[in-house]
Amino acid sequence: MFHMHGTDLRQVPRSNSGPGRPAQMAELWARKYLSNLAACDQSLKAGAVATTRASLVDQLLSDLRSASVKAWNLTESLLAHEVKRHCIQASLVDPWQVSKDVYDIYGKALEAYAHKLSPCRLSVNISADLGKIRQRYTSADPRLIGFVSMQFHYSGQMLLKSIPKSQRALLSAYFKVVDDHLYMPLQRAYDAAAAYDYSDARLGVVQTLLPHITTIANNVVNRVNQLYPSYHCYTDCLNSRPVRISSIRDTEMFQVYLWTCVLEGRFNAIQEELFPLCVMLYPTLKVNWELVRQMLHLLAREFRHHTTFEQEQYYAPYQDALWQMFSPDLFPEVIEVA
Repeated sequence: MFHMHGTDLRQVPRSNSGPGRPAQMAELWARKYLSNLAACDQSLKAGAVATTRASLVDQLLSDLRSASVKAWNLTESLLAHEVKRHCIQASLVDPWQVSKDVYDIYGKALEAYAHKLSPCRLSVNISADLGKIRQRYTSADPRLIGFVSMQFHYSGQMLLKSIPKSQRALLSAYFKVVDDHLYMPLQRAYDAAAAYDYSDARLGVVQTLLPHITTIANNVVNRVNQLYPSYHCYTDCLNSRPVRISSIRDTEMFQVYLWTCVLEGRFNAIQEELFPLCVMLYPTLKVNWELVRQMLHLLAREFRHHTTFEQEQYYAPYQDALWQMFSPDLFPEVIEVA
């Protein structure tokens, strides 16, 4: 669909490939969870936490199967029309396999929570497992990951609703690890990073921006909420807590897809996976295309705060192509502001 006018986006020296880059990238991504946990950990006493965690895990493990069934029904009701409209083979999604995946992954997340293993360490440990789940579904049809990710997300949300509010913030940090790795091609980015030497400039751009991904997402979401204060999507208004969390995750997701393309030297991840997912999910969730364009515009501005002009050349072609995919010519939908 997109051709960069003869530019070979893979003409960057690569050497000394090895396993070090994926591990380094995973650690880089995981560190961002540390700062988010500081406030939660300070507010809880160690003895009380141990008792609470153990009892909560027992409860949630027993609730997990019913939560998964409810999440499946909700996901199916939301996406049934889109699955038909996009001619997705329903047989490609085995509800029993998805349920097993949900139980296995959330079981590991709850085990990490029970043993006070930090979310950042869970992120590193569980990345390969979630990468395999992503690869299994996307290899059959890239759009399936939207269905599966939503199933996981709603399963986690239902579990959180069943516990005291005082415990939700801490446990949600563990569940966010699961969301992140399913909605975002993190393992794919780690694998692509393995082809580069540590000193490679292209890898350096991603390493420069990745630590700021959540700060950038927060800045973008804050500005979008200011621009459209009365906008309501499927769940609630933009500044509500659940919509804000999802908005930040989606803004992080766009960034990770962009960095995956930069590392792979091709546009496939966005063209074959992200774009079809957005076309399938956003109308259902009542996300206006103008919101997407505003996000992309603000992302470009945020990136420039952290990179040099020379670094910008590595990601600019992909960023420009991404903008064109969601341009007003293709999606003329706009938001009427009172």
